[in-house]
Amino acid sequence: MPNSTLSVTSLEMAMPVFHRYGLHSATDEQVATALSMTVDDLTAQYPTRADLVHDVLLADIERQKREHAELYAQYPTAVERLYGLLQLGLRDLASIPAPFYSDLQSGFPRAWEAAMTHLANYSGPQLQQLINDGIRQRLFRSDINIHLVTKVLMEQLNLLLNPLVFPPDRYNMSEVFRSIFLYYIRGLCTDEGARIAAEHFARL
Repeated sequence: MPNSTLSVTSLEMAMPVFHRYGLHSATDEQVATALSMTVDDLTAQYPTRADLVHDVLLADIERQKREHAELYAQYPTAVERLYGLLQLGLRDLASIPAPFYSDLQSGFPRAWEAAMTHLANYSGPQLQQLINDGIRQRLFRSDINIHLVTKVLMEQLNLLLNPLVFPPDRYNMSEVFRSIFLYYIRGLCTDEGARIAAEHFARL
């Protein structure tokens, strides 16, 4: 959780500013406006940009977790939850400009470490747990290599967002998403899981 007197939901409002203007280039005025506070109050609470970026990143992680909880409440099966998580991840990644993560890694090591810890301790285990749940629900095949499938899913998401592979001016991203994930995940499914996957995609 962010170490801040600002609420988590307030801090979330700074992330679109960093996406739009850059972690280094966004001005204190732009960030303060997004957070509904004065520049003096912002700089008093966050004397360094590194501390601000770190707490904004942690707030964004909390936003993602809330959305995941809402998704789980909406969809009862592991198959639907897996598709939903991938769609949320795609939506978030598509909104992030290419230099963001390289700037984060090179200029904000504490925030970068927090992001990598989140992937290692939350995102990866979350996918693994979903696949485990799907196996127990007899929606995914029991012979799946869970660690390998998790890695493949993460890399497929990165592939989808690579503009050199799928230039957005030439490809409909929703169709690319269906082509990559519908068929791959359906291949992991039992007959019952495949039926649920087809029904889920029919609603999109």
